[in-house]
Order: sequence, then structure tokens, then C-alpha cells
Amino acid sequence: MRVVVVGAGILGASVAYHLACRDVPVTLVEQGPGPATGVTGDSFAWIGGTTGGDWPGGAEDLRHAVLADWQRLEREVPGVTVRRTGSLTWPVPYGPGGGRLSEGRHPVGRTAIQALEPRFRTPPDAAVHTPSDAGVDPVAVTAALVAAARTRGARVGYEAAGAVLRTETGRVTGVDTAAGFRPASVVVLAAGTGAVGLAAPLGIALPVVGSPARLLRLAAPPGLVRSVVAGPDFEVREVSAGRLLLTHTRADDDTAVAGLRAAFEGEFRVTGSRVGVRPMPEGGPLIGPLTPDGSAYVAVAHSAVTLAPTVGRLVAAELATGQAAPELGRCRFPRT
Repeated sequence: MRVVVVGAGILGASVAYHLACRDVPVTLVEQGPGPATGVTGDSFAWIGGTTGGDWPGGAEDLRHAVLADWQRLEREVPGVTVRRTGSLTWPVPYGPGGGRLSEGRHPVGRTAIQALEPRFRTPPDAAVHTPSDAGVDPVAVTAALVAAARTRGARVGYEAAGAVLRTETGRVTGVDTAAGFRPASVVVLAAGTGAVGLAAPLGIALPVVGSPARLLRLAAPPGLVRSVVAGPDFEVREVSAGRLLLTHTRADDDTAVAGLRAAFEGEFRVTGSRVGVRPMPEGGPLIGPLTPDGSAYVAVAHSAVTLAPTVGRLVAAELATGQAAPELGRCRFPRT
């Protein structure tokens, strides 16, 4: 078997790494100049919701493995660091049964919020604290996965723009790119929304839409924000010491930054702002063979950062052994 993975975001890098760990010859191709130059680089990278939240379709069957797989990856791969900060979210989502939250999520009042976030000057009266929530630096993690895959024999090609699947007698035989032809017995489409265009010549319409999301990068005193802080107007977290990530629902960036300044005591400055197009597969993650012979395979999910270690492990196991992973049963195409 020879596998080509198209897309060096965090999901493609995880698939390539886990294949290389199984001694499967794998080539990772990316149209950008390096890993995580697409939507992964614009991700808020909050590993959360494993004790609650919205897990559509097959994501529900993967959620319970997420934290353990991130712990495993942290042990295996140099450069993978998980920041276990917990999260504070509001308003409190009480369900029809009253004030009950799922296990692992706790309602907290203003005093507890201030203890968790001492620099928060306008905390809500109540929030939900989820101690198990965490975050990663998505660019650093993706680069670490690619480096680890290379160490185990994977090939990596950047600046591979214009990827097109090559077929012979109905079978996908590899990928043509600006950097040349990459032969394969299986091609994994892990290019986010780009997977739609790659699959189209096969007569396959993938149910994946793009959802724009604004991400701001801020420089701030280390520890200004300690948790993942997520309210109705903004979400903010420290991705590494002195570096904050901010997403928001305000009309413009200036209004969002002004709101953050009003909420937290301390100085910070904007160092970058980009809009990423998140892949949103209809009905949850889209993972599995696209063609009857299995020569084309898709791996697209939201949230790719949260699910990357679990999806990479399961996809590599499927391709290496030829045995379908039961956990991916509800992620297949076409939807049933």
C-alpha cells in the first residue's frame, strides 16, 4: 500500500503521522509553503465540549476518546503540548429538566469566576466551569506531527498547488500537482473545503460547506487570561505565554478589541487578524472511502483540532488493516 494525503492541516498531518507509525509508505502534499497554512492556522483550537456541547452525527461516537488520544499524542510526539486550563462559558445552558449540567461541568458564581480569572473586571453573575477543557497551539502541533511523520519515513511536499486526482479505468492512481505526480493506491482528501473540488471530477458531491470565522492574535502580559473564556460576544484564550487568540461576534474587530479591553484589566495589542473558512460537513464528520474500491478516501471534520488525534488513529488503522473501524460507522459517505 502507498498512501497520499492531500492537505497538511492538523487532520492530514495526524493521518500521515499515524500511517507512518504503522510503517505504511505515505506522502503528505500541501499547496501552501508549510504545515497549517490554511484553516488550521486560523483555528481557535479549543479542545472542549467532551462533557457536553454539540457533537453532530458520528462525532458523538468519537468524543469519549478525544482527551485520551490527546494525552497519548502528547507522550508520543515531541513538540505537542496541551494547555489544560479549563473553560468558563456563559450564559448557563439549563435544559428543560432545570438546573442540571452534564457530568464534568459545574455552575459557578461571580466569586468563583473572579478566583479563576483575577483580571476579569466585568464577569457575569454565573457561568459554567469545565475543568477538563484544554487548548493547543494548532500551528505548533501540526508542525510537530509532520516532523514526527518524517522521522518515521513519511515524505512531505509543499507548494503542491493545483492538486488533481488521476484516474485509470475508474480507479484513483495518485495525485497530479504543480510539483509532479504522486502515485498512490489510496488518496486521502484531508484538505477541508478543498476536498469538495478534489472529489467533484469523480462525480461525487461532498456535503461540505465553508463557514467564515475571524481570528485575532494579541500580545498581552502572560497570564492575563488563564482559562478559555467564552461569552456571547467573544471567546478568548492564551495559546502560549503572552499570546492570546480571540474570536468574536461583534460588528468589527475594533469593537471586539474594545470589548475585551473593557472586560479584562491589562494592556494588549493586536498582532494579526485573519478570516478562516472552516469546513462544516453536513451531519457531522465525513470520514471513509469515497469510491467502491477505496482508492479515494475523505477525512473532513469540524472541529478538526479536537478530533485530529482520534481520527488520525482510526483512519490509519482502517487503511493499514483493511478492517472498518466501528467508531467511524456514522461518519461515512454517502450518508445513510
